[in-house]
Amino acid sequence: MTTTPAPTLDAPPATAPGPATPTVPTSATAAATAPAPTAGPPARRLLLGGVVGGPLFLVVGLVQGVTRDGFSFTRNAISQLALGDPGWIQTVNFVLAAALLVTGAVGLRRTLHAGPGGTWAPVLAGVFGASFAAAAVFPADAGAGFPAGAPETPTLSAHGAVHMLSGMVGYLALCAVFLLLARVFTARGDRAWALGSRLAPAAVLAGFAASGATVTAFTAGAAVGLCWLSAATARLRAAGVS
Repeated sequence: MTTTPAPTLDAPPATAPGPATPTVPTSATAAATAPAPTAGPPARRLLLGGVVGGPLFLVVGLVQGVTRDGFSFTRNAISQLALGDPGWIQTVNFVLAAALLVTGAVGLRRTLHAGPGGTWAPVLAGVFGASFAAAAVFPADAGAGFPAGAPETPTLSAHGAVHMLSGMVGYLALCAVFLLLARVFTARGDRAWALGSRLAPAAVLAGFAASGATVTAFTAGAAVGLCWLSAATARLRAAGVS
């Protein structure tokens, strides 16, 4: 007698693995893995205004100073170049400097973010830039023989007083910017740049204090401020985020 083998249960057919279910990161995970903000190309382009603004203003002023009849750097301030028939050149110089410096201040804001000096350094740099616009609208008084025929001792006018006040406020704001940038450079470990940013306000104020003895000291103090702002901004632009 033959026996029929008992039926066997076949194993269930294997199923192909389905697509993996994507994992949705939580907000905390996304925040932790998100890249830190960086000073991208827009910020770098804006900072270029702060790099160029001061030196360009000085170069245009120096060229005018050596070519304008009757002007002397030992007796006259650069702002007086806005007087006389060719004075429109210096007025445009003031306006252009204001635009570039304010643009640089916006770049500082985007670069420094919420780090040391990230709030007030850009604001005060903007105040400094705006002071150049005010100087363009309210020109300095004639005096010290310039323009030709002007009295030696100037009479302080209303627009001349506003011009002086705007310059004083602007450069005091710039000195504060330098002290704030010293904190930025200290946090970055740039000790030399931090030291320079602490010494620059002293040089600016010393030049202004000595302006009673010679106008050259005033011009030199203003030039130090403009050049150090340019150099410090270039340093931040090269390094990126603070």
